[in-house]
Amino acid sequence: MVVAEALAGIALVKGAVEGIKSAINTANDISDIAHHIDDLFRGEQEIQKKRSKAQKDPFSIHSVAEETINYKLAQEHMQEMKALINMRFGAGVWESIIAERARRIAEAKEAERLQRIEKKKAHDKFIHDLEIGGAVIFVLCALIAALVFSIILL
Repeated sequence: MVVAEALAGIALVKGAVEGIKSAINTANDISDIAHHIDDLFRGEQEIQKKRSKAQKDPFSIHSVAEETINYKLAQEHMQEMKALINMRFGAGVWESIIAERARRIAEAKEAERLQRIEKKKAHDKFIHDLEIGGAVIFVLCALIAALVFSIILL
């Protein structure tokens, strides 16, 4: 399955490169090739994940060579797409795409972090309310027991 992930990653990169190359000259704006750029980033991310995962035999020459070559190929394709997009849409467009993507990823991570904090606060409040409820029930039971005991002794 790990090999399939790497193959899927490099296949996404190659497919995205072919798609961008075929559409770059007729594209009116960046949205015409946006899905290919998404595939390019998704494929590159899959290759990165593959490189960082521990494998059954991380010292295998085949594994190391495949990971390294796929990573280098993906980087070459990324550089090639950077040049093509900057030539077609103007200098700095690729960099603005990268910056916007990084900003959105950071925002998503921050939103996820805040959501986890809110969930933990809600859980802590629930536990606190349970503790207070348990204490109230205990005190009421003790008062009822004391009342019953005092009635029996009278």
